[in-house]
Amino acid sequence: MRLDSEEKAMLAGQFGPVPKAAIEHQIKVGDFFGARDFVPVTQAHIMADTESLGEHNVRWLERLAAETKGDRTVRIPTITDPRGTDFTKSKQLGQADWMVDLERRAVEAFVKLGVSMTDTCINYQTIQAPIRGEHVAMGDTGVVIYSNSVCGARSNFEGGPSALSAGLTGRTPRYGFHLDAHRRATLHVRTRYTPESLNDWGALGGVIGRLAGDYWNVPVVEGLDRVPTSDELKHFGAAMASFGSVALFHLVGITPEASRLADVAGKRMRKHAVGRREVKALQTSYAVEKTVDVVVFSAPQLSIYELRMLAALCDGKRFKVPMLAVTSPQVKPDSDRFGYTGRIEAAGGTVYAGMCFYQSYAREIAEANGWKRLATNSAKMVNILGGYGYVPMLASMEDCIQAAVTGRLK
Repeated sequence: MRLDSEEKAMLAGQFGPVPKAAIEHQIKVGDFFGARDFVPVTQAHIMADTESLGEHNVRWLERLAAETKGDRTVRIPTITDPRGTDFTKSKQLGQADWMVDLERRAVEAFVKLGVSMTDTCINYQTIQAPIRGEHVAMGDTGVVIYSNSVCGARSNFEGGPSALSAGLTGRTPRYGFHLDAHRRATLHVRTRYTPESLNDWGALGGVIGRLAGDYWNVPVVEGLDRVPTSDELKHFGAAMASFGSVALFHLVGITPEASRLADVAGKRMRKHAVGRREVKALQTSYAVEKTVDVVVFSAPQLSIYELRMLAALCDGKRFKVPMLAVTSPQVKPDSDRFGYTGRIEAAGGTVYAGMCFYQSYAREIAEANGWKRLATNSAKMVNILGGYGYVPMLASMEDCIQAAVTGRLK
């Protein structure tokens, strides 16, 4: 890779061992992907849950944080994805003390490195959404696809060490979706169906993700009869990324780079048509049982508008099975202030902040609580939780709430 004078100084250790280690890591990543040089980035977002990090990588963070020579703090605004626990409710989840202790150690190390513990996967709704053309280094798959597609920013999926390195150096290797060539559409999807509910939007994203099936494939979608809301695009993109590893999509006439199909069309695009049948087929493929042990709204974290809808559905209800609603630390105080949290918890639900259900030792908490059959309106989550031993079922928010009342999906 070509290095400028500042990058050469980092590599030579002139700024200390922490930036040196960061840029050494980034050069290896850049060489692997054939990057010619670095591109400056303005913000970074780190996947930081300790279930993924484990003891070994938390110790690595602690070693970086303990360094006293040279620079050790991030150069650009650097934030975090959800943690593995809500510290105020870890006992309710049945999490072991060692899980919580590992989280606290990771948090302490990140803070010493200058990282802001935002603990959210919806930073584009709650903190500072990137703008068109802004080069960023995002970690969470849902954050990357929303930033690239809806905001028109430029990011690859950055693994935890890579995102932290970007924060420490203020740059990232220039490859992939930082380049114009990789932002052209490779898959042309015409939809005959415009979803209405969030689970339908997620299912449509899952269908298109399966058609794409590759990180380097970029779908362009035509046929929607209205502009989706931020929450609808959130579920649509998160599911597409989960089912197909997709990092960028275009919606003709809606997303910023695709005013017309010609603006984003690649030279050779596969063509597919999808409709209600394909969306419903994906959803019914998860409707394998009727009995429900737990209802979870998470992945992505809930916006204030989702919590408002949820509170209205909870009014006058009393839950038979646990209902968990997961939001960000930025949204939770507003949910409390508006009374949404109180209304949800009056029905027997619990509102969690700063965590993500499937990053919270989901297998272990299932065993601790006797949970097996889980209902959710998140297509992303049903695609993931089967690997944690759950029988996940995808349904609307309304049907999930009713299942919390009766213990069964209709």
